[in-house]
Amino acid sequence: MSVSPGVRPAFHLAIPVDDLDAARRFYGGALGLSEGRSTDHWVDWDLHGHQLVTHVVPGGSAPAGSSEVDGHAVPVPHFGLLLPEGDFHRLADRLGAAGTRFVIEPYRRFPGDPAEQWTMFLLDPAGNALEFKAFRDESQVFAR
Repeated sequence: MSVSPGVRPAFHLAIPVDDLDAARRFYGGALGLSEGRSTDHWVDWDLHGHQLVTHVVPGGSAPAGSSEVDGHAVPVPHFGLLLPEGDFHRLADRLGAAGTRFVIEPYRRFPGDPAEQWTMFLLDPAGNALEFKAFRDESQVFAR
């Protein structure tokens, strides 16, 4: 798939939650996302220009497993965003102030390597795993 140079298409991701009020507190409160359209069964969220939809599904979600990365058990599946470094640290501070329990605390991964990055993992109230990261040099995201 190709896209116009310098243009990133927005993605749409629908995830299961078991409690819309808890989802609103987390996505709207802790993460600070703007709420879009909604019904009593789903809510659209503006995830930095991407459409994230929380749908009520009894039982919510849970990671299927984990994968070893840099000495940490990374929850799989997970989703998240690549952020500029300043935004990453502001979000980490915001989540910490909100009392968020991290699966993997914010830390710098692969120091000195082209893929050097800050990363953190957490679960939403329904058990969906999220990762937020910031590359030292975003041009190295797909470098081999």
